[in-house]
Order: sequence, then C-alpha cells, then structure tokens
Amino acid sequence: MTALPPSDRQLGLAATARRVLPAGGFGNLTSDIIIARGAGGRVWDETGNEYVDFLLGSGPMLVGHAHPDVTAAVIEQVKLGTTYFANNRHGITLAAEIVAAVACAEQVRFVSTGTEADMYALRVARAFRGRDRILKFEGGYHGMSDHALMSLAPKQPGNFPQAIPDGAGVPARVRDEVLVAPFNDLAAFEALLAAHHDDLAAVIIEPLQRVIPPAPGFLAGVRAITAKYGVVLIFDEVVTGFRFAYGGAQEKYGVVPDLCTLGKVIGGGFPLAAIAGRADIMAHFDRGLVGDDKFLMQVGTLSGNPVAAAAGLASLEILRRPGAYEQIFTTGRTLMTAMADLLRRFGIPGQVIGEPPMFDVVFTTAPIANYRDVLRGDADLARRFNAKLRPRGILKGDSKYYVSLAHTDADIAHTIAAWTEALAELAKEAA
Repeated sequence: MTALPPSDRQLGLAATARRVLPAGGFGNLTSDIIIARGAGGRVWDETGNEYVDFLLGSGPMLVGHAHPDVTAAVIEQVKLGTTYFANNRHGITLAAEIVAAVACAEQVRFVSTGTEADMYALRVARAFRGRDRILKFEGGYHGMSDHALMSLAPKQPGNFPQAIPDGAGVPARVRDEVLVAPFNDLAAFEALLAAHHDDLAAVIIEPLQRVIPPAPGFLAGVRAITAKYGVVLIFDEVVTGFRFAYGGAQEKYGVVPDLCTLGKVIGGGFPLAAIAGRADIMAHFDRGLVGDDKFLMQVGTLSGNPVAAAAGLASLEILRRPGAYEQIFTTGRTLMTAMADLLRRFGIPGQVIGEPPMFDVVFTTAPIANYRDVLRGDADLARRFNAKLRPRGILKGDSKYYVSLAHTDADIAHTIAAWTEALAELAKEAA
C-alpha cells in the first residue's frame, strides 16, 4: 500500500487545527493524522488512506467500528432523545449486566470517562476508610487526575515510595498523599503495606500494567496483603474490563478486588465509564445510608447517558455470542507469534509482551517485569519502527496494539507483511 499525499481537505483541516487547538490536536494521538471514518477493523483518513486499525479509538471499539448492531441500537435511542439527566432504561439494564458479569460488582455508579471513574474510586475509598493516602504502582495509568499523575511516566524514576509529579499544574502537596511501589515486586509491596497501612485508604492497580503481565501469584498476593490490613483494593479495569474475558481481568486472573473501574468497551465508543464494587463501600454515594458526614457527592451531566448505555449493551451482547473471545484471542496470538518470529528472523533484539487482546514489542532481550525494565528498551528503535508502519497502512498508538473482534485474516496478513518490510529496513539500517 502506497500512502497518498495529503489532500487539500486534509491540509485545510490541519491548518485550522494548528490555529485553534493547542499543538494542533486533541492531546491524544499525534496531530498529523485526521480520521474521516471507520468500518470493522479499518479506518480511513481525510485523504483516503486506509489503515488496519490497532488503535481502536484507544480501545473502546472491541467489536469494530460501525458495527451494524451497535449502530442500530444507537439510532433507535437517538430518535427518543439523547440525554435526560435522569435514570433511564438502558443505563439501569447496563448496570445490572455489569453486576451479573463482574465478580466484585455489587453496585455500579456511572460517569463519563475513565479519569472520572478512577478519581471517584479513590475518593469513595477515602470516604470508606477515613484516610487520605493511596498507593499506586510506578508506570500505572489511572487517568488524568492529580493523584493519578504521580509516577506515571517519570523520566528519571526516584526512590520508592516517593511519588514524582508527571507534569505542570499538579499541586506539590499531592505527592505526599501518594506512595509508589514497583509492579511485580510482592516483597516490596508487602513491606510498604506493613509500614504504611494505617495511613492508606486504597491500593490502585492495573491488573495488566499497560502491556506488562502480572507475575504468577502477584495479584493474589496483593489481594491477600490488602485484605490483611483492611486497605481497599481497586482494579483499574478501564482497559481490561470485558476485553480479557466477559468478567474482565478479575475473571482471567482469578483475583477479586473490592472495587473496580470500567470504561472503553462498556460505552461501545461513546463516553461512558463506571465505578463498581462492594455495596458497603458504594453506600457512600447514598446519603440516606451513610448520612451527611460520610456522603460522597457525585453528579455528572452525561452520567449513564442512554445513547452510550445502548451502545454498550449492544457491544456486550455481541461479545456474549459463542466464539467471540476465542476469535479475539486467536487473532492476538497469531499476531504476537508472527512478531516474535520476525524479530528472530531479522536478528533484532526484542520481545513481545502483553496478552493477545492487547500487546506490543519492546526492543530488549532483558526480562520485563515493571516500568523501569521497559525504560531500558530501545525507545528510539521503537519510534523508528512505528514510523515505518503508518505509510504501510498500520495505525497504532505509541505503546500497544489493540486487537478487535472485527480484525480479519486479510487484516492479519496485511499487518504481518507491513511488519516484515519495516523490520527488514531496520535490520538493513543496523548492518
């Protein structure tokens, strides 16, 4: 596939974007691409270039773009109105489906974004425990709130458990409310909990941290240690929820937290996220149960939006169909195996890490157990590799491939061919 030169329409939109948007974009993907439409496992830009899409809108489009069943559900609801700021049938039904599917979920509270879900999960844990500090794992992503933007991506990691702010505008005092631990190091985690459990409201963790899998026994150990001290354990399943299994990472790894956050897949491509968990913790959203002093106010104009809930319900119905998860995992395994084989074929040091629905390559042969191990990979080689893929019709983010139910055998073949050409060029450049 030969990339087309930018059309006048794309150039005009890009010029407008540079004028009216900081850095010319929305703050998400690089601003040098403008997507016009998507269908199945592919997207097209405003010039007409076609891409196999492994970005998937940063993950929500697990069943593919413009799935006819999702589209029909959305159109049916849009005819009845787009939002009410009140309970609605689709939102209530979606909450019931989450409770039925997700092991920790006894009750659900909807918000619009994953950032909100993580922020409110931490807040309700603080209300429940009557303590302020939280513990997160270095390199873990939990949205854009002040507490989440601690040691997400420090260029020069500090000494554990000291948190490092990730950007401007985060109050300096927040660092004193966040402890940081290394992922996959159960001994270090246990020592921190032993020393600080009296101050901690919650531990928040991605069950799979970005693309780093949990070591055998690590999540179970975190669960046991937090339970021992009565500290609330939060699984951030905004990414993994309904992606790794219908019951999420909790089902796949067999570990049940006290609370979890959900997003992406449950909104079917529309803004919708949720906090779910134990009823005694979720009670703090109910003034009638806990009283004024322990009540946590949470209001959102679009929380439980009926269009988003209808899209989410339609997406979940598709995922419940026989063979859906088997297909996603088969596609992912095929791609992961092909990438590993190509790295060996071209003699490029690297390894494929993650799970079949979500993975990437890190250009190092050293073991990868945590954020600092990823930093030791060849980031320049990764950038060069990714840069060679877009002109060959592959769209992905900087740090992962999202696999969808809609990716076809043709998409797989196209992807492997693009990888082969790009890695061959990298090998030649290194010779």
